[in-house]
Amino acid sequence: MHLTSTRNPLLRNLRRAITSGRATDDGRIVVEGPHLVEELLRSSWHLDQILITPNGRDRHSQLLSTIDAELMEIPSRAFESLSDTETSQEIMALVTPPSHTWKDCLSGPGVTVILDGIQDPGNAGTIVRSAEAFGASGLVLLEGNVHIANGKFLRATAGSIFRLPYLEYQKRPALMANLRAANLKLYALTAKASTSVTQADLRQPSAIVVGSEAHGVSPELLACAAGLRIPTSHVESLNAGVACSIALYEAARQRGTL
Repeated sequence: MHLTSTRNPLLRNLRRAITSGRATDDGRIVVEGPHLVEELLRSSWHLDQILITPNGRDRHSQLLSTIDAELMEIPSRAFESLSDTETSQEIMALVTPPSHTWKDCLSGPGVTVILDGIQDPGNAGTIVRSAEAFGASGLVLLEGNVHIANGKFLRATAGSIFRLPYLEYQKRPALMANLRAANLKLYALTAKASTSVTQADLRQPSAIVVGSEAHGVSPELLACAAGLRIPTSHVESLNAGVACSIALYEAARQRGTL
């Protein structure tokens, strides 16, 4: 299929989704760049369509030969009007993410990671990447977090989001009810906690919640959680992504999964 006009309804829908960092009107997510497309092919996400420029068709011919999906060729000018990267790599995919349940996210062998108000896509992406690296069971993104469909977030995860079960747009009461039903202990990362992350028993079924650098974990969750701090010297606190990564490493170390 060939599209020539930047005013094509599909391209206008994609442009709105990319600009807002949300899914398209029909619930699909836009994934840009050959690396993320390669990561998609190793996941359970369904690749629906590939958007490619004529030059991109030549650049990525080997990758395209491995893809069984509709190919849609669009002019470079139209592609550049969609791309949210500084240097376009002239390939993007439209994908349908899988549906996950609370059980998927809470019942695995690792800890569950909860993001509470983290809007910075780089921080959130770092947490997701570390969650996969250190064997987390799944992710829960509460209301007010960066959206999974955000292009900068997807790139920051380096493909890890395609391999982890997750839920997004979740409300805090629903989270607490499901944590209780699964018998998971909730830990909250906070610089004011008296207990160090190395002193906690992270071998038990548990979840770790991390909040934004500006506001921290919400009072509603802090009231229900055991506080954990990351010991530091000369600085009061760490970047949220770094702090969560350290906690996830410690959980994996205690569980002997490294």
